[in-house]
Amino acid sequence: MTIIESLDHEGRGVAHVEGKTIFIEGALPGETVEYSTFKKKPSYEQATATKILKPSFMRVTPRCPNFGLCGGCSMQHMEAGAQVAAKQRVLEDNLWHIGKVRVEEMLPAIYGPPWGYRHRARVSVKYVRKKERVLVGFHEKRSSFIADMESCEVLPPRISALLMPLRALVEQLSIRERLPQVEVALGQDVDVLVLRIMDPLNEQDEALLREFADRHHIQFFLQSKGPETVQPFYPLDAPELNYTLPDFGIVMPFQPTEFTQVNPDINRVLVRRAINLLDPKPGERVADLFCGLGNFSLPIAQRGADVVGVEGSAALVRRAQANAEVNGLSARARFVEANLFEVDAVGLKKLGHFDKMLIDPPRDGAFEVIKALAEDGPQRIVYVSCSPATLARDAEVLVHSKGYVLKAAGVVNMFPHTAHVESIALFEK
Repeated sequence: MTIIESLDHEGRGVAHVEGKTIFIEGALPGETVEYSTFKKKPSYEQATATKILKPSFMRVTPRCPNFGLCGGCSMQHMEAGAQVAAKQRVLEDNLWHIGKVRVEEMLPAIYGPPWGYRHRARVSVKYVRKKERVLVGFHEKRSSFIADMESCEVLPPRISALLMPLRALVEQLSIRERLPQVEVALGQDVDVLVLRIMDPLNEQDEALLREFADRHHIQFFLQSKGPETVQPFYPLDAPELNYTLPDFGIVMPFQPTEFTQVNPDINRVLVRRAINLLDPKPGERVADLFCGLGNFSLPIAQRGADVVGVEGSAALVRRAQANAEVNGLSARARFVEANLFEVDAVGLKKLGHFDKMLIDPPRDGAFEVIKALAEDGPQRIVYVSCSPATLARDAEVLVHSKGYVLKAAGVVNMFPHTAHVESIALFEK
């Protein structure tokens, strides 16, 4: 047995036994636990808690019957508010230990309802020939097997309720062994399921899909190869997928495989905070790097600034420009295709001078962008991050080499019950 000292960035309990670090899944700080090791290295071990001898005051009973087996969630055994506090500590620790920077002001955490929040998901499908049945769900922890799940507490209840009907549907299809994945994309007015099909449907398959869509009030899309092959199947007169940013009067249409945040309620609060921190004004020129379909660009333009959105995907650039037109903002919003992972000072300078900048990169961060910033770079940078480690790495360059001060930072609990830490930071010259 051992005493848990802290949580790591993956939500595992951390203990030290005879000079070796033990990472223990299912254990919380302050607990005394027994554990079973499943991976042993010279300097550390990975383990699972097998018995909680002294539970933490933060421990709660997981709501989902699949918790512990399903790999979708890792922190349901921890009270929701304590999860947020733990993520805030992860952010602070990363900023100091990796970036050697301290923040002047810790912002209040952004958080919302902990259940039914996932409006985007990719679930796996497997026909188990020996048992002559289909599994639909997330992968088991550390496994390629699909969890035998009948419901999911982080999906909206109406989508969780479709898991078992989807099993029955796929069992009846001629291509049940050639349908490995279903992608869920929920909008304001329509719920879309994208079926990844490796073989064509026959007439009976098509009839089954139509009947399912009518009964459960969803729209099917089909994907035969890459994302470019995604096409609506039925019904063809369904409303378009979109989400809204009510604070800015903006409607954002999107295609089911285009990137949008999984948690639309938290996204609205995140956008509001980002724009308040950035404070774009009429007459200012603002960059939105890694702009996607314009999630931050259009609110910046709505505030009266001229925004240049930069994105590496030509398809997303077209989508962002179309969204600007839909919202009557194309006069103040321009979008450019560029690979920001390979940008240098010359490439960044070609985009022109910016008064302010918003950066929202994927997990790899924006290291090349940060290194490429010139002395006359933007006076204010808002950095939205989905990895505290890469945010901290980039913050070190901004603060110690580029003359910025880390004025404020805080966490955004976009993914409750997971160890994923989203955050936002404000840098000023």
